Amino acid sequence: MSPKLKLKVFASRLLRYFFQGLLILAPISITALTLYWAFVTIDNLIPRELIPDGAAFSFLHFKGVGFILVFLLIIVVGYLSSSFILGRIFALFDKLLERTPFIKYIYSSIKDVFDAFVGEKKKFDHPVLVQIYGVDVWEMGFITQGDVSNFGLEGYMAVYVPHAYAITGKVFMVPNTKVKQLTNISAGDAMKFAVSGGVTNIG
Repeated sequence: MSPKLKLKVFASRLLRYFFQGLLILAPISITALTLYWAFVTIDNLIPRELIPDGAAFSFLHFKGVGFILVFLLIIVVGYLSSSFILGRIFALFDKLLERTPFIKYIYSSIKDVFDAFVGEKKKFDHPVLVQIYGVDVWEMGFITQGDVSNFGLEGYMAVYVPHAYAITGKVFMVPNTKVKQLTNISAGDAMKFAVSGGVTNIG
């Protein structure tokens, strides 16, 4: 084998090993960086410059303490909101924000998004196949409203279709006859399939 051919084979193997390593390390690295970013962001919610000086508060300057305090605060608020009296106070504050001009649009939109994912009124738990662009073309989506007659559309429903490799999507108003319920896969698997561009194996 000539030196030129050997060099070509070596370069080909080197490139193949590089992409194999990239396929292994890229998902791990991106996941680790995302978790680290979330940890640092939450940990820095408590401004260190506002912490009083003194030995009694020195532990608050350590990394991770802010994250733990925020985590505990969320648990405490969740616990207090489950009690009758404090739950009513939280509900009144919630109604106040929902009726405050300008603020209500931001607050209600963010609240609805969180309710859709983790609240008691989860919206992305009804995976479906929906016809939008053609008779033989199906999109993966989720029913968010089973009845949209208040928009003047009788026999229609609202279906959210997520975009691949993104956290965005579109809402389509489609006839009920153009929607197929998916009962053989979970909502989580359906979301992974849609967001991954269809490369995730289901089942």
